[in-house]
Amino acid sequence: VPGNDAVHKVSIIPRGAALGVTMFLPTEDRHLMTRQQMRARIAMALGGRVAEEIIFGEITTGAQDDIKRATRLARAMVCELGMSEKLGAIAYGENEESVFLGREMTSRREDYSEETAREIDAEVRSIVQEMHDLTRKVIGENREKLERLAQSLLERETLDSAEIDAVLAGQELPPRQRVVIPTWADKRKDRAEKKRPASIFGAPKPAPG
Repeated sequence: VPGNDAVHKVSIIPRGAALGVTMFLPTEDRHLMTRQQMRARIAMALGGRVAEEIIFGEITTGAQDDIKRATRLARAMVCELGMSEKLGAIAYGENEESVFLGREMTSRREDYSEETAREIDAEVRSIVQEMHDLTRKVIGENREKLERLAQSLLERETLDSAEIDAVLAGQELPPRQRVVIPTWADKRKDRAEKKRPASIFGAPKPAPG
């Protein structure tokens, strides 16, 4: 989806509560984001949920954090950034910060009517649904690539950007060299062998020529 940063690495190795991680590498320092970039990030956040719908015909709780992120981005577009064509360049609700027992607490004060609140909810839902439909279209058109990528991740668990590009291009990945990490017992054995004399009679003398 145009507007997203390039993928740097993908891993299905669990990290904390996350079942995997996708790392992105911005091509340049960014201090501002366009409306297109915000929408692209919503579409990206919905990728896992949409893939579940298409591949399995069922959904799980795995996309919980992604859905929260997509909703927060859409609500920020409507309420804070003036990126809603329907509601215009108006900020709805002000953040109120206060200090309580040494902690900064932030809350949002609703300074708009119930009718406006319904319009905000409808606009947030519309943005998320539009990006959901776009994500479904993109994944549907690239399902074969998705399945190749999933299979490669099952085999290798982690893919870097070069490997991802190769998989999407339909190329075979070269076998990885196996890295053997010595255990503590291996290190102790190696040290013991280095200290052990070759023979109780000393090193053997060379045979006469």
